[in-house]
Amino acid sequence: MPADASGLPRSLLVLGGTSEIALATARRLIARRTREVWLAGRPSPALEEAADGLRALGAEVRTVAFDALDTDSHETVLDKVFAEGGIDVVLLAFGVLGDQAYDERDPSAAVRVARTNYTGAVSAGLVSARALQAQGHGSLVVLSSVAGERARRSDFIYGSSKAGLDTFAQGLGDALHGTGAHVMVVRPGFVRTRGTAVRRGTPHLATTPEAVATAIELGLRRRSETVWVPGLLRTVTATLRHLPRAVYRRLPV
Repeated sequence: MPADASGLPRSLLVLGGTSEIALATARRLIARRTREVWLAGRPSPALEEAADGLRALGAEVRTVAFDALDTDSHETVLDKVFAEGGIDVVLLAFGVLGDQAYDERDPSAAVRVARTNYTGAVSAGLVSARALQAQGHGSLVVLSSVAGERARRSDFIYGSSKAGLDTFAQGLGDALHGTGAHVMVVRPGFVRTRGTAVRRGTPHLATTPEAVATAIELGLRRRSETVWVPGLLRTVTATLRHLPRAVYRRLPV
């Protein structure tokens, strides 16, 4: 059943079922309208715990084994989910931060970051987009990052993977225009989660999973194509994007 005029979904498929941002979004949407949730991720106690938490909120929740790196399986796994009934929103939320210093010394580790954040997302995104287009409605919400807007010395491996993902998602949105399906790119700044807690300090304009979830809900209501979290990042990033490299590389970013 398609989302109604509110733009909010009755059914949600999360790719990256243990993501803190994704789960905050699922909780928020369940509190509004969502009643069916699929959590796709690697089988683990954490995935089952996440499912139980959402069931406690009143949603029907199912888990499905999904590995971002196993791109050969994406078509089979995701087609089975869509065959169970229409999906109103697919939230592509998987990804890894990596360890910049370590990954620079170990190219295989850097490649794993790229394969997860970009190659895996291209595969899952295309399969999901095809299914949304076939059913004639639905949104693909892609968690990108402000890190993809311009290379930073501190995380250029991660940032480059997100830059590729962001460009891919924008193009996919253009390809789906007029089909009934739609792509929304979400660009958060630094998000305070358990995974980022090990990083020293907290960057300016840091945000939370709950704030990102709020922005996603508003974006779905508006059928937005791009969402920045917090919104001020749009202006800040536009300024940084045009700084000369000699100036930019001296900034503490």
